[in-house]
Amino acid sequence: MKKLLGIFLVLSIVFSLAACGGNEKASGDEKGTVGIAMPTKSSERWVNDGENMVKEFEALGYDTDLQYAEDVVENQISQIENMITKGVDVLVIASIDGEALTNVLEKANDQGIKVISYDRLIKNSEHVSYYATFDNFKVGVLQGSYIEEKLGLKDGKGPFNIELFAGSPDDNNAYFFFDGAMSILKPYIDSGKLVVQSGQTEFDQGATLRWDGSVAQSRMDNLLSAYYSSEKVDAVLSPYDGISIGIISSLKGVGYGSGDKPMPVITGQDAELASIKSIISGEQTQTVFKDTRELAKKAVAMAEAVLKGEEAEVNDTETYDNGVKVIPSFLLEPVSVDVNNYKETLVDSGYYSEDELQ
Repeated sequence: MKKLLGIFLVLSIVFSLAACGGNEKASGDEKGTVGIAMPTKSSERWVNDGENMVKEFEALGYDTDLQYAEDVVENQISQIENMITKGVDVLVIASIDGEALTNVLEKANDQGIKVISYDRLIKNSEHVSYYATFDNFKVGVLQGSYIEEKLGLKDGKGPFNIELFAGSPDDNNAYFFFDGAMSILKPYIDSGKLVVQSGQTEFDQGATLRWDGSVAQSRMDNLLSAYYSSEKVDAVLSPYDGISIGIISSLKGVGYGSGDKPMPVITGQDAELASIKSIISGEQTQTVFKDTRELAKKAVAMAEAVLKGEEAEVNDTETYDNGVKVIPSFLLEPVSVDVNNYKETLVDSGYYSEDELQ
């Protein structure tokens, strides 16, 4: 009898431990793994985006696999394929080339893996559940409106010389930025209040592949030597801070920012640290702040909704047609930043510290 009781107790303990272990495994694996594919570490904002998402996902109990492709499309495709092979439960992708992922997303769909398009729209695929981004047309409007205000165009001032830069042609957002800015600037170009001495007023003429600042600097060098030997540049539409820094280097190389050649009005985007310092020092004039902390939260909420089989919160179901379908989207609000409001916008919100801006 004692032997039977002993065996019974041992079996009870074994089954109890097995049950506990099983429950722990279930709860530990329940959340799953999120694959996060980012374009490059060469841009400060993508580093912040990736880190913010990892922080948000892991706080909710998800594992994460964060990869950067250094702006090489083939690298990003390979990284996503590896995530699929490893069995991630959902993919969050900021694409390098929005039209290059159709085949790899077919593979993800075959494995039942849902996809959230992050900041940049993924084109030509039906296998995109949601899109988290900012109001990209408004980004351009803010840039164009800033030039309009600083030059006094509404008050009839002018004419002023302006040159136009656009983003990377493989990034769908670049067209929204340019179109938004031109919705403000084109009427002044048409009326002669803004003069583009180069005549280069189309997106393709100002496009900057991969948002590369050195490419922008080289183009600005060419514009200055060809069209501004006797003319002065009053404004430059730049869609992104990295491009702005390249433009500024070119301008400084021919004497702008000293003596009787003040820096032109120069816009930007992403509120990167180097550009905020440049704004404080009086070189770059403006940038557009897009709070990546909030964008990360939105992408995480979308991914969690997908994993739970629920509908995610969206506020736009019309704008972003990827060539196959309109992607339900959530658009966050961008904010124009210059020397007058950078402290309240960036420091008071904790995005940067005072020490970082020294």
